[in-house]
Amino acid sequence: MPRPRGLRRIRFSPSVTYYKPQGVPLCALKVVEITPEELEALRLKNVKDLSQTEAAKEMCTSQSTFQRILASAQKKIGTAIVEGCAIRIHDKRCACNQT
Repeated sequence: MPRPRGLRRIRFSPSVTYYKPQGVPLCALKVVEITPEELEALRLKNVKDLSQTEAAKEMCTSQSTFQRILASAQKKIGTAIVEGCAIRIHDKRCACNQT
């Protein structure tokens, strides 16, 4: 039986939920979903320029878990850009910690 998934601290809630190629109807596109955890990992590593260790502490997770979340996000974003997919920021109605 797998371990229960731990809670992660997410301090960012985007106002936009979709990105898509211009001029193509959303209904004609394959959609790639990004989780709130993946978006937060991208924000901490790429926008705030934190090291993986610092970012993992910010998210209250281990460095190896943070690395897996980040790798998953980067693969999804890369796939969406290369294949021309829409990106949906999946809102799980998670408890966002703004402190």
